[in-house]
Amino acid sequence: MEKKDLKSMMYEEVLEEMKEIGEKPFRGKQIYEWLHEKLAASFDEMSNISKNLKEKLKISYQCEALIPVKVLTSEMDGTQKYLFQLTDGNVIESVLMHYKHGNSVCISSQVGCRMGCRFCASTIGGLTRNLQVSEMLDQIYQIQRMTGERVSNVVVMGTGEPLDNYDNIVRFIHMLTDEHGLHISQRNITVSTCGIVPKMYELAKENFQITLALSLHGSNQEKREALMPIAKKYGLEEVMEACRNYFKTTGRRITFEYSLVGGVNDTQEDAKELCELIKGLNCHINLIPVNPIKERNFRQSQKKVILNFKNKLEKCGINVTIRREMGRDIGGACGQLRKSYMDRAEGEEA
Repeated sequence: MEKKDLKSMMYEEVLEEMKEIGEKPFRGKQIYEWLHEKLAASFDEMSNISKNLKEKLKISYQCEALIPVKVLTSEMDGTQKYLFQLTDGNVIESVLMHYKHGNSVCISSQVGCRMGCRFCASTIGGLTRNLQVSEMLDQIYQIQRMTGERVSNVVVMGTGEPLDNYDNIVRFIHMLTDEHGLHISQRNITVSTCGIVPKMYELAKENFQITLALSLHGSNQEKREALMPIAKKYGLEEVMEACRNYFKTTGRRITFEYSLVGGVNDTQEDAKELCELIKGLNCHINLIPVNPIKERNFRQSQKKVILNFKNKLEKCGINVTIRREMGRDIGGACGQLRKSYMDRAEGEEA
């Protein structure tokens, strides 16, 4: 019999499960508190649960925690990158970033990714599988356990396309913001997408107050297609319409992620086109100097080019920031740590 994933269940569902196995509802409250407030990594850590109930739980439910494989700490800014192993042997990565306003964790939503964005190490090797809700939550839980520090902001922008794992992402947001768990504000959660249009419309209807970040990376359809294969399926015009709908429905300002690739999408003409593209939309642009990866020959734009690009956008009245480069000395870009780990593992097997 396949064990049920207790950590992926919402509060009311856990209470119902306890009733079904002949336990009083308050046991469900205790167990949920252990899993999502006290961040227990196993049933054995639950000190106010009887031995008999623990044995009963072990028979019917799984409660595995992620296993830390490697932790890298940046000497430049203290950013920490975590490599976690899942119960099936796959590995994922998460990043802890320290800001003045609090700690922010960037988590993965899939093992690998099938979107194929040209500048991203996460897509090399394709998609292995979706992450369960418990596996997404546990990235945050393990980091809090290991550091003893509270996480106040969560960004779903690590390995994977979140909206390609839609149902689990929606449940994850509900559980992360639930008063019985970490109770992180929805306004402190950002979900990234490369532009899966139907799911963007669905997400708008969820009535969340999260920030939606669109990976744009191109000022026109041709350039976006060259960097992002998904653009061939969902054209720039319909993606932008989905963004307008998201703002109209939720009232939440859109964030556009724009990776600046030297000589590819960083010209003044690109900046001008970008201004026209987002004209009239309540948004913020995050300029990201691309993190070069050895599998691609992309190079980072020069500092002067980046500043000129930013100035052009600001002259058009656009709210824009250049993302602070964090964790560069520890392979800070998405998928780099996981890819190097897998390459080593394959080399040892050969």
